[in-house]
Amino acid sequence: MSAKNLTCLSCGTVNRVPEERLSSKPKCGTCGQPLNQPKVTEIDAATLTKASKRDQLPLVVDFWAPWCGPCRMMAPEFSKAATRLGTAVRFAKINTEEFPAVSRRHNIRGIPTMALFKNGKEVARQSGALRADQIKAWVESHS
Repeated sequence: MSAKNLTCLSCGTVNRVPEERLSSKPKCGTCGQPLNQPKVTEIDAATLTKASKRDQLPLVVDFWAPWCGPCRMMAPEFSKAATRLGTAVRFAKINTEEFPAVSRRHNIRGIPTMALFKNGKEVARQSGALRADQIKAWVESHS
């Protein structure tokens, strides 16, 4: 029986989840929040660092800022893509205004920018606002 590491996007705890339980709404052993749900979660810098390095499910991160018009336009599309892709991929967003060091660490030059992390590595990056179907196609082509 194999298990996957999933970082709780609410409290930052790394949980080991048996693969057969991934689609049955597993919860964090520390805080009880759902670990794998088809929605976008706002995260902080420490959680991004841990999840991007430790998670064994693909993690799509939207780097955005509240003052960015294209970011605000893309937000509902990003949420739709998360819903459409279900529990096979996790979706998070990080406010680059609130966590400017994250932009420097990840070499973010423009927003919105999405990065796809898989097994501890960034495997793809896309800048600019996209529609939900485009986001879904981009994720599927890289995961």
